Amino acid sequence: MSDQASAKDWWGRDAVFVATVAMAGCAIAIVGAFSVTHDRAEAGDPIPLWEPLVWETTSVAVMTALAPAIMAYARRLLPFAAPWPQVIAGHLLGAAVFSVLHVTAMGVLRWAIYASVGKLYVPWSPLGDFAYEFRKDLVVYFALVATYVIWRRLASADAPLPVEGVEAAIEVRDGARRRFVCLSEIEWVEAAGNYVELHRCGTPILLRAPLSEMERRLQSAGFVRIHRSRLVRRTSIAEVESKPSGDYVVRLSGGQELAGSRRYRRPLLDP
Repeated sequence: MSDQASAKDWWGRDAVFVATVAMAGCAIAIVGAFSVTHDRAEAGDPIPLWEPLVWETTSVAVMTALAPAIMAYARRLLPFAAPWPQVIAGHLLGAAVFSVLHVTAMGVLRWAIYASVGKLYVPWSPLGDFAYEFRKDLVVYFALVATYVIWRRLASADAPLPVEGVEAAIEVRDGARRRFVCLSEIEWVEAAGNYVELHRCGTPILLRAPLSEMERRLQSAGFVRIHRSRLVRRTSIAEVESKPSGDYVVRLSGGQELAGSRRYRRPLLDP
């Protein structure tokens, strides 16, 4: 797929995430509204159901509206792409901004809805109890960020790559930057701790992923493992030279020589 198509695919997945957040929020809001109505009736201070429904649903509506901004911020400050102190401080600031916007906007929405039925609601009243609201929003914010990060990682791991001959790209994140490496440009892949190096013409590109995951994702694209720490594209191989030990050397079309292990000789030679 092209860079543009890959980006559109992620937009689609993010839209599904926002819709999921909205549906889960609505379900929680309905249950919460009935609970508030019941508790107030039990305490001898009954209120009509529509009021707690307004309180809960306005909160969910604002959270859903702010979710894309939180997701964009989470992509810029991923937990594993920056030092932990920077991540924690950055997201605490993000949570504070989120809470101020959430509390202010839901107060205005409630005021407008109450006014439409001839009732009075002070729009800044939620701000009067900001400490209480912020504690709740802090939990919601970090739960949303954590869930979104896991959502994207699972989506990346499960995303099938098309077969060789179809233009494709791999998303690589570097802090706030996102780049898409064309699969057709990659000649071989090598393990580097918790990362892999994507080798093409020029400087290798570092991607956080285990080699086993890359082997699974790239198998249908014509890549084969030749060593416990190395994958190579079949079409990039110019020659294979065997050694007396059973190991071998793979020479690529560009002249690069890669050591191969006899353990992985059969997958390489199989058609």
